[in-house]
Amino acid sequence: MKKLPIGIQTFSEIITNNYVYADKTKEALELINNYKYVFLSRPRRFGKSLFLDTLNEIFSGNKELFKNLYIYNRYDFTEYPIIRISWGGDFKTPESTEEVANQILKENQERLGIECENRSSAMCFRELIQKSYKIYRKPAVVLIDEYDKPILDNLENKERALQNRDFLRAFYVQLKESDRYIRFAFLTGISKFSKASIFSGLNNLEDISLHPDFGNICGYTQDNLSSVFKEHLKGSDHRKVKEWYNGYYYLKDQIYNPFDILKFIKNKFTFNNYWWESGNPFSLIKLLKEGNYFIPELENLMIDNTLLNSFDIENLRLESLLFQAGYLTIDGVEEDEEFGTVLYKLKVPNKEIQLSLNNLLFDYLTSKNPNIQYKKTVLSALENSNFKLLRQTLVSLFSSIPYTNYVNNTISSYEGYYASVIYTYLASLGLKLIAEDITNTGRIDLTLMIKDKVYIIEFKVVRYNSKDSLNALYQIKEKRYYEKYLDKNKQIYLIGIEFDEEKRNIEKMEWEKI
Repeated sequence: MKKLPIGIQTFSEIITNNYVYADKTKEALELINNYKYVFLSRPRRFGKSLFLDTLNEIFSGNKELFKNLYIYNRYDFTEYPIIRISWGGDFKTPESTEEVANQILKENQERLGIECENRSSAMCFRELIQKSYKIYRKPAVVLIDEYDKPILDNLENKERALQNRDFLRAFYVQLKESDRYIRFAFLTGISKFSKASIFSGLNNLEDISLHPDFGNICGYTQDNLSSVFKEHLKGSDHRKVKEWYNGYYYLKDQIYNPFDILKFIKNKFTFNNYWWESGNPFSLIKLLKEGNYFIPELENLMIDNTLLNSFDIENLRLESLLFQAGYLTIDGVEEDEEFGTVLYKLKVPNKEIQLSLNNLLFDYLTSKNPNIQYKKTVLSALENSNFKLLRQTLVSLFSSIPYTNYVNNTISSYEGYYASVIYTYLASLGLKLIAEDITNTGRIDLTLMIKDKVYIIEFKVVRYNSKDSLNALYQIKEKRYYEKYLDKNKQIYLIGIEFDEEKRNIEKMEWEKI
């Protein structure tokens, strides 16, 4: 049985040392034959670096590495001079960023036998491209990995992030200035900045991040699991594997997170949030603190192409960050003919992200991370329709939220806050939820499905000294929200939860079975 390439991003090592490899050379050949400047955005640990190294071996002319792969008899494997840049190091000051760039370029100079006359890293980059053409009498191939890392490493410091953005703009513009000396250029990273902010003037840069032909360029497909990983996954619960790690969609097939699959196999089929724990929340908490987001809406977004692809240091958008970081993926695509744009519906891709993301959001909203026993109590209450126990646990939950969460803000009067707390908590249990569930008479605040039961939940906030009688249960019955689920052959329960603005807790919770 072949070995698992966990953490290995070197194509030659994978092939020569008998590691598992999911063939991506069909996509590589398509790019090489039909494109010149290519950009690819994917979340971390999705195989971008391995694909870039695959291109490196193709353009190095190492044909025998590709025996039995798609490209082997379909390409002539001409050797080209290659300039390879993988950003890594200290980017905390302009000087350290320049130093990292110079060290990377020095390594390229030594490998290519070229010496730069310019001390500026940007001008040395330009020299490398042009001198490679003169010395080797062939245009250069430029491969850039983690093109955005000098910026992303400084998102907490906007001034430094902007300095590095300007540095990279001056660096990458050399591609445009050296166009006649370039055979092929491939750039990859996590975020997608606008061409104007990073790739000024490079108008022919092709973004394949959401091109259907390249939707499977990174990650594992179901076919990969059924073929190259067939023996490795023998005896595993395939349905559960799909539920936990599949679900990423870039307009071709549903994709599995490769890091998760490899770690899952290595750890004897133990389900865990391997990919999530390998990184960090990508400045997520910072953005949450900057605005009162209604959390349930983040998992049912409909946004246009401009917002989906935008990443602006001076105006970071939570929706864009969630998608580009891999916390949300595409669920569907619609054309808006009236406004001449494409709309993308986003969703949480799988159970791993549902559990991990909502645990993070819940902790942010409440400054609390409830233990497993508490979670089991809530699950038991829902599974057995024990509403007294459910009310007791929810009251305890809101009682435990530190008062400091309510200082210098008005969230205690904000219905969306209470709904967000309950939603993220229930979602962190892995339950099937529908927020803002659309019916023909309105929107259900929250629909929860567990086993043979459907819970229809409505939230209200009672203002202090208000004479108005806000009855959440009455609204559910008046709007007849339950009719949407009458044909599901399930037990239907209506739950109205009303919060007291002053007490910052549940004032009344009513329930009724249909």
